[in-house]
Amino acid sequence: MNCTIRRWKLEDAETLSLLLNNENIMNNLRDGLPYPYTKKDAEEYIQAMLNADPDKTYAFAILYENQVAGSIGVFRQENIHNQTAEMGYYIGEPYWGKGIGTCAVSQICHTIFTKTNIIRIYAEPFAYNTASCRILEKNGFQFEGTLRQNAVKNGKILDMKMYSLIKTDWQAHKREKE
Repeated sequence: MNCTIRRWKLEDAETLSLLLNNENIMNNLRDGLPYPYTKKDAEEYIQAMLNADPDKTYAFAILYENQVAGSIGVFRQENIHNQTAEMGYYIGEPYWGKGIGTCAVSQICHTIFTKTNIIRIYAEPFAYNTASCRILEKNGFQFEGTLRQNAVKNGKILDMKMYSLIKTDWQAHKREKE
């Protein structure tokens, strides 16, 4: 798979704005992102990620064939959960179905579990987003349960699914694949 993750660059802003200016992407993300999503919005996001605390925010562009194809981030939690992190990601619609999400999740888990003291990564996709759930499952994430009526998106009350990957399980999953 020709997929890599790397830190964002300001010159990625135009491509990022094109990818996020898509209702099919926005419908699977949390609220808070402007729509339409402009180049200025993308520049502000990238600058915020570049200026974020490097021990709390791990945000990367996903590249496919050297083109920005999406975004992935892991965000350290606080207090007693400071060795736990939430992961979020999206793949631009032109890149769906190519295994890019699975590849990017694999790479970020490797980065987080080998370079930080984080021991648990979790993700909460909308229950209807079977593609995202499958990406997590392919990477060894365990389904922990359905968070019933956990979100309101576009005026609809939605269930979400809770998935997690523990560092020791990741190590075993990695050995299994070798």
